[in-house]
Amino acid sequence: MKSLVAALFAAAFMLSSAPASAVVLDLSTMSCKQFVESGDDTIKMVLIWLDGWYKGDQDEALFDTEEFVANAKKFGTYCAEHPSVSIVTAAEKILGK
Repeated sequence: MKSLVAALFAAAFMLSSAPASAVVLDLSTMSCKQFVESGDDTIKMVLIWLDGWYKGDQDEALFDTEEFVANAKKFGTYCAEHPSVSIVTAAEKILGK
């Protein structure tokens, strides 16, 4: 639960500089192509959300930036090579345990 709180805090911090217009992202239907083309802010937000989602309730308030960057690179590479795949499938492949 603590890792989820940490991820939410990080996402909220990043969003504080975002424009006031609200956007709803349905990550269950987003393709890798849409993800890659969505822009830096959305990419960062989605990666942080996915990181927290796949860490689950480990009760650890740790955010390992080296591990996060390594996983983000793997995720980006996978999505670039598989643009029609959903980001959920990509996340399972890269982040799923």
